This record gives sequence, C-alpha cells and structure tokens, in this order.
Amino acid sequence: MTTASKTRNLGIVSLATLMVSAHYGLGFVLGTAEQSFTEGVTGSLYASAIALGTIALALLAPFYWSHIDPIWTILGERYGQPLKVGIGVMSWTSLIGIEAVQIISVAAILTIVGFPTLPTMIAVTGLFFVISLLPVERASWLFRGFLLFNLLVLGSALWQLHNGAIYGQMVLDFWPRVSETASPKTIGVMLSTVLLVLIDMKCQQFVVRARSLRVACWGCILGGLVLAALAFLPGAIVLAAQEANIIPAEVTGKSVIPYILGWLGGGTAQPLGMIFIASLAFPAFGLGSNILRIQTKASLDITNLENRKRNEIAFAGLNALCALGIALRGGEIVGLIVCFYATYLSVVWIPFIAYLLERSRIMVFSQTSVRFALGIGGVAAIVTLGISLFAPDAIWLYTPELTISSMGLGFSSLGLVSSRVVESLPALFAPKKSMG
Repeated sequence: MTTASKTRNLGIVSLATLMVSAHYGLGFVLGTAEQSFTEGVTGSLYASAIALGTIALALLAPFYWSHIDPIWTILGERYGQPLKVGIGVMSWTSLIGIEAVQIISVAAILTIVGFPTLPTMIAVTGLFFVISLLPVERASWLFRGFLLFNLLVLGSALWQLHNGAIYGQMVLDFWPRVSETASPKTIGVMLSTVLLVLIDMKCQQFVVRARSLRVACWGCILGGLVLAALAFLPGAIVLAAQEANIIPAEVTGKSVIPYILGWLGGGTAQPLGMIFIASLAFPAFGLGSNILRIQTKASLDITNLENRKRNEIAFAGLNALCALGIALRGGEIVGLIVCFYATYLSVVWIPFIAYLLERSRIMVFSQTSVRFALGIGGVAAIVTLGISLFAPDAIWLYTPELTISSMGLGFSSLGLVSSRVVESLPALFAPKKSMG
C-alpha cells in the first residue's frame, strides 16, 4: 500500500479548499484585476478558465484517484525512464518560475505598506517552505483561514463601494460579452488554462488524498464552483471603484487592487489600510506552498530517492532557494504564468492521450513513438516560448499562449503519428506468403 492510500483522509470541503488554494493566488487576484482595469467584464477570462478546468477535472478524478502516482511516474512506468525524467523536469521548471512570481508579488504588495523588499522575499520563501512540510489536512485548515480572511476583506471592499450589484451584472454579462469579442487571445487563454488544470499536479496531489472516489469528484466540482464565484470578485471591485471615480490616473492595473484596499482602510500608512493590503498576500501562501510541495515530490521521483522526511526537507529547501534566486531578479506576473503553462501542457498532453488510448484499447503506441512525440513537442514549445519572450513581434497567432500551444501540441502530434507510420512500413511492404 502506498503512502497516499494510507492518508486518504480529505473530505469534500477540505479537498475543495485545497483545490481553491492551488489556484487562488496573486496571479488570480491581481491578474484578474489588471485585465478588468482595461478590458472590463471580460477581464475575468483567465480566472473563469481556471474554474472551468477545475470542474472538468472531475472527469479525470477517477483516473488520478485509482492510479495515485503523478503523471510523470505513470507514463514513465509505461514508456521508460527518459519520459519520466523529461516530464518531471518540465513540470519542475515551470513551477519554479510560477513560485517565484508568488514571491515577487507578495513582496511588491507588502512593500506598499513599508516592508523592505529583500527581507520580505526571504521571509515569504521561509513561510512557503514551512507550510509545504505540514500534513495536507492541517494545511487545509490553514488555507481555509487564509481564504476566509481574504474574502472578508475583498467582500467588505465591494460592500463599502456601495456597488455590490455590479458583481451580479458581471456574472450575467460575462459569457455573452466573451462570445461577442472572441479573439485568438481568448482562445489561447481558455485552451492553455483549461488543458493545464486537467494535468496540473498541484491538484492531482490532493485528488488522490480524497476519502473516496465520490469525494474526489465532488471536491473538484465544489472547488470549481467556488473559483467560478471568486473569478468575478476582483473585477467587480475594480469596476465599482472606476464607477465611483476613486482611482487616480497614475495607478496602474497591477496596483489597482492594493490602492483600492488602502484607500478603503484610510490610506496605506493607516493600520487598517495596511491590514487590508496585506490580506492580498494571504492566498499566495497557499499557492506558493502547494507548488513547493509538488516540486519536492517531483524531485524525489526524478532522483528515485526514498520519500523520507530528511530528503523531503532537503529538496523543499533547495527548491525554495531556487525560486528565491529567480524572484530576486524580478519579472512580470501574469503573462509568464500562462506562457509557462502552455509550454508544460504542450509537452505532456500528447503522451498522456497516447496512454489513455492504450488503456481504452483503442490504439497502442510504442515507447519510441511516445518518446519522439515528447522530444519534438518539447523542443517546439520551448523554442516558441523563447521567441515569445525575446522576439514577441515574431508571434504569428496574435497571442503567445495560443502560438506555444499550437506549436507544441502540433509537433508532438505530428511526431507521434509519423513515428507510428514509419514503424508500420516494414509490415506493409513485407512479401506476402503464398497460399500454396
């Protein structure tokens, strides 16, 4: 019996809380606010895509719950160690950048209320490290407290702006407006985010800890519904503040929510204003520690070391230091998250589909075919990611997310099919035996 099967103690509420904390970070809150600042109702697209993907995860919950192991281990056992290492390294790489974004964001928020940047980054990294080592059930209660406090502050902000009705109007107008203004960017964000959530190990690690398969499925659905409700909260606050004309011209999209909360608390120098602004950082502790936990799992699996506490602590510390090192260099918040998501899913999805087709007895692919698909898709995705970062004018589908996804998935699919065709050629041209 595996460790995961011995600790299947999560109920529906605990699982849903952990699912929400796995995605409800500063990218979710500040990113949605930033988009709503310039795009209005459709600014909740990224957050809504996360919610939709979490609900859809209930379809894969039976697979994850029964297999327990992460994707890189499952595919590695079928297609060999190179595939396991390749997927594990890509997952680790993408998550290290996303964790660094959480550190940068928390430090940026707390700097507004007077905290020095470097000590804040170090302290935040230390908290990520400590929380990631807590038992999952205990972490669930901690994240529940973080989430509740943050929601109380944001809900209070919307209430004080005397425009709570705008939230309901956003919910009603969102999908019609998205349909009217559909663009390559819309498709890119929706496709990349939903597909990523379905294979995101930040969520899988909690699904396998559910008490039963029923709890696993309903936990995904409940978590997705909570995220769907939260998706419109930051945007509603921004639109209400714009309608009340309290946002000065110099405030940017990234700083609009911290400014509004500070304003409602009497200013960033006032105790209440500081508390309101600091509350924004709380969701990041759930997401940052979740990322660190799955990075540690990936490190143990890739290196084939025993899952002992000392090894867990060592890798958690090493991964935290790597994220801190990247965070100290600074960088953007939202765009990088989706681009790295698109790169990771481009590498993983086709081998995963090949595995599911074989399990369903529809089609069987050889180890060579799947490895080739992973390699060529990974190279295409990484090269396209580099182009989007360093030569954005060369992007041809108007959005880097859609370009990365199409290149990675396209070349990976081509590699899988072409390799299978080549393998079947000897059988097609082999001389037929005579009937005599």
